[in-house]
Amino acid sequence: MSGISEEMKQVADRLKGLREIMDVSIEEAAEVCHMEPEAYQRLETGSVDIPVGVLQSMAKKYGFELTTLISGDEPHRHNYFVTKKDQGLSIERRRDYKYQSLAYGFANRKADPFMVVAPADDGSEIHFNSHPGQEFNYILEGDLRLIIDKKEVILGPGDSIYFDSTRPHGMRALHGKPAKFLAIIF
Repeated sequence: MSGISEEMKQVADRLKGLREIMDVSIEEAAEVCHMEPEAYQRLETGSVDIPVGVLQSMAKKYGFELTTLISGDEPHRHNYFVTKKDQGLSIERRRDYKYQSLAYGFANRKADPFMVVAPADDGSEIHFNSHPGQEFNYILEGDLRLIIDKKEVILGPGDSIYFDSTRPHGMRALHGKPAKFLAIIF
């Protein structure tokens, strides 16, 4: 079983549809996302997880909103946008992480903030991803093992890290408890 949600399959359909509407080849889209065309094409099938960084790369390159890919809706706010506690736009991904977009209603964002929950370590393989740009993570609850380009960093509440997200990175919560953190992708 792939573990991919129906919601992620809809995101894959929107990604493919927007690419086709803009007359962008799979090869060009793959280059934008720094991946091989075959790997990119698998993302559009909805059978594998689509990293948020890939969605952000496509949105930035082709001038559409990340929110459009995630939800199918266009953000409309230009002066400010408030997200109440636990009311972010949920992004159901593979079981590794739960994401909530915290600025989904603000148009023309320069960065994308997310509330992320990494589940307790279950002994499964850590999935790595990379995406253009940079990322900032601030740990709110729990302890997190973060591996960036084969280097391991352990972070606890109040710790933060800013890193080059083009480097392969993956994470796992420690000590049998989930970890909650703020992630901002630039």
